[in-house]
Amino acid sequence: MRVFNWLLGPEAEGERDYTHLLARWLFLRGLGVIYFSAFYSLLFQIKGLIGPRGILPAPDYLAAVAEQLPGWQRWWFAPTVLWWSSSDHALMVLCWLGLAASVATILNLWPRACLVVCFVCFLSFVAAAQEFSGYQSDGMLLEAGFISIFFAPRGLRPGLGAAHAPSRLSLFLLRWEWFRIYFQSGVVKIASGDYSWRHLTAMDDYYQNGPLPTWIGWYVQHFPHWFHAATAFMTLAAELGLVFMLFLPRRFKIVCFCILTPFQIGIILTANYTFLNYLVLWLGVLLLDDGFLRNLLPRRWKEMGVPVSPSNVELAGNRPATGTLAIQRWLKPMRRTIAALSLGSVLYVTTALLLATVAGLSRHREGSSWESTVLFRWPVETLEPFRIANSYGLFAVMTHERYEIEFQGTQDRQTWLTYPFRYKPQDPAVAPGIYAPYQPRFEWNLWFASLGSWRQNMWIINAEERLLRNEPSVMALFARNPFADGPPRQVRAVRWQYWFTDRATKRKEGMWWRRQLIGLYAPALERLPDGRIVVAESGSGLLEARPPGR
Repeated sequence: MRVFNWLLGPEAEGERDYTHLLARWLFLRGLGVIYFSAFYSLLFQIKGLIGPRGILPAPDYLAAVAEQLPGWQRWWFAPTVLWWSSSDHALMVLCWLGLAASVATILNLWPRACLVVCFVCFLSFVAAAQEFSGYQSDGMLLEAGFISIFFAPRGLRPGLGAAHAPSRLSLFLLRWEWFRIYFQSGVVKIASGDYSWRHLTAMDDYYQNGPLPTWIGWYVQHFPHWFHAATAFMTLAAELGLVFMLFLPRRFKIVCFCILTPFQIGIILTANYTFLNYLVLWLGVLLLDDGFLRNLLPRRWKEMGVPVSPSNVELAGNRPATGTLAIQRWLKPMRRTIAALSLGSVLYVTTALLLATVAGLSRHREGSSWESTVLFRWPVETLEPFRIANSYGLFAVMTHERYEIEFQGTQDRQTWLTYPFRYKPQDPAVAPGIYAPYQPRFEWNLWFASLGSWRQNMWIINAEERLLRNEPSVMALFARNPFADGPPRQVRAVRWQYWFTDRATKRKEGMWWRRQLIGLYAPALERLPDGRIVVAESGSGLLEARPPGR
């Protein structure tokens, strides 16, 4: 019981230099900004992605789930408030609620309640978004957001929350998530046997082949091989070694933060990985303590982050009324129990998943490892729908080619017009931009789809069908509609291969990219005069496939 109370209790008030009030304040403001970026990007996309007339309608998905799972099981399988309504109006309310709660979190207004709203709204989207929410970054945000509900101070305007210091367990779990993101990513790189990581060539063409490159990445791509080999080595060293400084004394934690923060900033500038790197960077702030952060403040703010003793709280006039104190004493065991069950289950599952990653148990046949036992499987499967206890592993195998899917339409079967994207590479003369933490999920998914076949990504066919009908919510995902006067007769998806240009070409022609047409990616669809949509009879002959080349 003493250990239980120590883990769930607040940090000791006498440990002035080792508390984390300032670090918590900074982290929660950053988390609010990240939530804001997530909901803000959905505001312009959600109807086209999962609206009733979107590419993957949430109403159809939830109806299919309801047919298979009775009663409460459907809610557990897909934990989303969209069960009540998944209309366009409901989707927009979901986004606006998330935006309002994230702004309140940034302003430090009732942070615990607002973090609950943010978590419920984002989970509701993720649970119904199907292929548009299968990213590790979504799981990272949900895990950090859930733990932060217990990490945040209570009260309407808590300030630094000195009267409600963070519990040791919630602080550890947020640091634990930070550690696992790095360490598991390093483990999977080695376990995958990928040639480029083993020979330090993984970064040689990394900057051009990610989902959404940046113009800074174009310049870094042209650095010499020794630089790319050094960054590949540093990545492995940081993920497999440096992050263990988390478990060392505070000075090592501070050094670790000072090394890895520029590392994350470099990734942010050279690649658009949505809010992922912002979240990892902000989790790293929790390596710092009040003693370090106060030294960075002006003299008049030096006392910020000093825990306030109960006597000081009372003298400040914040002592609750007698009735309120009685209620709080009555609720305290209940709050502790809920926190213990919630945070304890996250700790158990994430630790088990980490051990499974290290042991490489996923490669064993079923029944040959403890991963197949109920002791391991039941807690993992129970929490899986909520995405609050995850296994991570970024860039296990590097992608060494860049393919882009492009939608084209025609009204006469002769002249094909291109649907222009907002963010992804398309026009070779346009420089790749910096958009993160904004996440264009439709274009992000197209990059993943380009690495496989259309049969593995049937939503591409859905997108073609919506384009044939000039569906406004889907058209909003593109920069403009080339068929604004009337829908096309046929739509097709073609695939290109892209490369960064070299310096000479860039100076001479001003081109950032060069590209080569590969061929059809998916069958062309045709809209008949009676409104029916069929596979175009000449679809396979519309475009002759050509092998990629350099």
